[in-house]
Amino acid sequence: MSGKIRVGISQGDINGIGLEVIIKTFLDPAMEELCMPVLFSSQKTASYHRKSLGIEDFSFNIIRDIEQANPKKPNLLNLYEEEVNIELGQSTALGGKYAFISLQAACNALAANKIDVLVTAPINKHNIQSPEFTFKGHTEYLDEKFAGGNNDALMLMVSDTLKVGLVTGHIPVEKVASSISVEKIIKKIKTLHHSLIADFGIRKPKIAVLGLNPHAGDSGTIGNEDQEIILPAINKAKEENIMAYGPYPADGFFGNSSYLQFDAVLAMYHDQGLIPFKTIAFNNGINYTAGLPVVRTSPDHGTAYEIAGKNMASEESFRKAIYMAIDIFRKRNEYKELTANPLKSTPLRKE
Repeated sequence: MSGKIRVGISQGDINGIGLEVIIKTFLDPAMEELCMPVLFSSQKTASYHRKSLGIEDFSFNIIRDIEQANPKKPNLLNLYEEEVNIELGQSTALGGKYAFISLQAACNALAANKIDVLVTAPINKHNIQSPEFTFKGHTEYLDEKFAGGNNDALMLMVSDTLKVGLVTGHIPVEKVASSISVEKIIKKIKTLHHSLIADFGIRKPKIAVLGLNPHAGDSGTIGNEDQEIILPAINKAKEENIMAYGPYPADGFFGNSSYLQFDAVLAMYHDQGLIPFKTIAFNNGINYTAGLPVVRTSPDHGTAYEIAGKNMASEESFRKAIYMAIDIFRKRNEYKELTANPLKSTPLRKE
């Protein structure tokens, strides 16, 4: 098989914009020079989306096994033959069913080293729920699949100017305060620190940690979590030679562009990190799952049902997700090579 990096792609919700942005991405022949893409989908499903876009001069190379993939063409691993009722712009049980079929097949291929990296199109976190998928999203599923559910995965949003990781992910806001602890924050800081070094090639990363409460608690006036949980975690990280700073009030930190002084930011909860990130980097941001033995990226947008099938969706974020997966795969391999056989000092002996 070709020496190109093998990029596995899950199709996402078949009623959303996932397949639309995937097809648009591979209209660019430069993508085929960069990698060997394999879409986990169905010929009939992909054909429906291609026709809805009015695209005639494009087709996938249809395969039944990854070993049949053509390194010079975008490949589609045909997972199912049946006709599927596609309802563009609608959340349906079938949309969730086939999103999971694709995701499961792609993850199995990644676990078996049949692909090198995984790029996932958006799912609907509600309609994908089933006895086989009981997770809040991709991050939690991948953590279970590749890390035994040990909460090793870190959702890391990445753009050219900003990287934001989350201590807590897809949980209700009312549960955030009770879900953070010194140990959990230290673990996320360490995961973020290691990822910045191994996955992004940053030798001595500086990490900003946000507070939980308004004004980072105002010295305990507005909650004690910042002083009693977050600050001790930052101090312990410093004891392990990690350059972590804070806790910073989130509003002022982003309002005065302090994030530009750091290599990454660790937020306490989902919206605290993602609202400013998407305001700053929407359409250019990537969702990367750090802390796992595998590489997975995703665009930073959702299913966008409201524009599905209207040829309005931008493929920019999906294209960048592929670029980033390839870059991280290469950086990680370089890091492994550099750290696998460190030079050993040999004591001098008198003859």
